[in-house]
Amino acid sequence: MGALHERNFRLYFLGQLTSAIGTGMTPVALSFAVLALRHGSASDVGTVLAAQTVPLVVFLLVGGVAGDRFGRRRVMLGADVLRASAETALGAWILFGHPPLWGFLLLPALVGTGTAFFMPSLTGLIPQIVPSDRLTQANALNGLTFSIGAIIGPSVAGVIVATANPGWAILADAVSYVLSVCSLAALRLGPVTEASSGSFYDQLRRGWHEFWSRTWLWATVMVASFSNMAMMAPFLVLGALISKESLGGATAWGTILGAEGAGAVVGGVAMLRLRFSRPLVAAAITLLVWPYPLLVLAYRAPVPVIAIGAFLGGAAFAVFDTQWQTTMQREIPAEVLSRVSAYDWFGSLIFLPLGYAIVGPIASVLGIHAMFIIASASLIVGIAVILLIPSARQIRASTGAN
Repeated sequence: MGALHERNFRLYFLGQLTSAIGTGMTPVALSFAVLALRHGSASDVGTVLAAQTVPLVVFLLVGGVAGDRFGRRRVMLGADVLRASAETALGAWILFGHPPLWGFLLLPALVGTGTAFFMPSLTGLIPQIVPSDRLTQANALNGLTFSIGAIIGPSVAGVIVATANPGWAILADAVSYVLSVCSLAALRLGPVTEASSGSFYDQLRRGWHEFWSRTWLWATVMVASFSNMAMMAPFLVLGALISKESLGGATAWGTILGAEGAGAVVGGVAMLRLRFSRPLVAAAITLLVWPYPLLVLAYRAPVPVIAIGAFLGGAAFAVFDTQWQTTMQREIPAEVLSRVSAYDWFGSLIFLPLGYAIVGPIASVLGIHAMFIIASASLIVGIAVILLIPSARQIRASTGAN
């Protein structure tokens, strides 16, 4: 592939692929480490996952501005050093001690903070390390690193947790961040572009104006926000609990998450060739496959049946994300794209920590079956909302809409 012939991108790709595999290991390792605590519960798992997501949401907009002002590679290096340090401390603590719940809250929160600074800078770094004629291919390959990580990471973590100790999986994630630091440090970059003028507030205000002036944009982000809370939080929190109680433990959950990642790879590769005339309509309809994995998980179907559902769900997410990112890049002015993208991330994730925190208590009252039925219904309603927005239906592959 042409982009991999570029020295800078090749180094970047290898570093981020390794980091993505490590990141894919963390949810499985963290979930089962928390469940191994005395009286560890689904509510505890949700609280720990929320602890990592809250700072990601809080610092995301700050991270975007920091990347523009101080240099994207510099910010990414600092973020990876922070994440490596936090994961090293947590992994060692699990191996050689018995961290209390607050330890599982504090250290993942530092990882989330690092991610909030890393991700906005990553979006801007890729155009600096590949020629413009290879940018589309580089972005496709970058997306595949996350998908491949989502395949390998959970599967490896499931084996490690089942045969050894979740602390080893978390330490492996720490090593992956160190390798990312090495790859970023080895990049040969040209002069850093001067940061855009204006105060932090002025830059965010301009991005907000561009975001809010497009109904299709803010409405879809709102749907994503509530779907993440009502659908993804139950899937990740209750899925781990169901796997422990009924499906065979960490290995089963790792297999299911790995199948989701495999589906994302297939969906991402397919999107290198597929084109839709109405991208947002196609993206929304694709997500209608997600009630299947939710419901078969709720009814504790055999692991292969659930894995097939997760595979389809992963492919649907890849199709949606590709269509969504392409639409944003085409419809939003280039000079404000990073800030508008930051609002997209912020809005999509803002209610996810709440979902992690409340899914356990609500499931204890309503039951797991009811939670997954509610999750499926909320997704269908959200998709209907997107399809009812005129500007979302009107956007075509070669035209714009506000």
